[in-house]
Amino acid sequence: MDNNQELKESSDRSDLVSEEGKNIKSVLCRRCGSKVLCPEMAVLTEKELFLPAMQKKPGLSSTEGSVDGDTLTAHWFVDDMFTFENVGFTNNVGRIKYLICADCEIGPIGWHCLDDKKSFYIALERVNHA
Repeated sequence: MDNNQELKESSDRSDLVSEEGKNIKSVLCRRCGSKVLCPEMAVLTEKELFLPAMQKKPGLSSTEGSVDGDTLTAHWFVDDMFTFENVGFTNNVGRIKYLICADCEIGPIGWHCLDDKKSFYIALERVNHA
């Protein structure tokens, strides 16, 4: 990602985040438009996480090794999996479960480490807002 895109994303966040740091808009799947989170249900957080390249669910079960993907830093943080409107989880990949759209199975849109039962992250770059 280049610096211009990062600056654009930073300036665009003012219409996504309330003064309390929560999402103002619904968080939607980019592919099918399914609602992932309702407004005011997640907190914007900065955490460096690697997510494999987006693809349909069957492709996520690839073998360990060189995986195409992105290291993303801006995420919606949720501390309870029941906060989500519509999200699915992949099989374990080491100590990680990736979050996908439960309707169209595109993903990963987020990340959950099995070591921390109360931390779920949805990457801002992998979803739409409306």
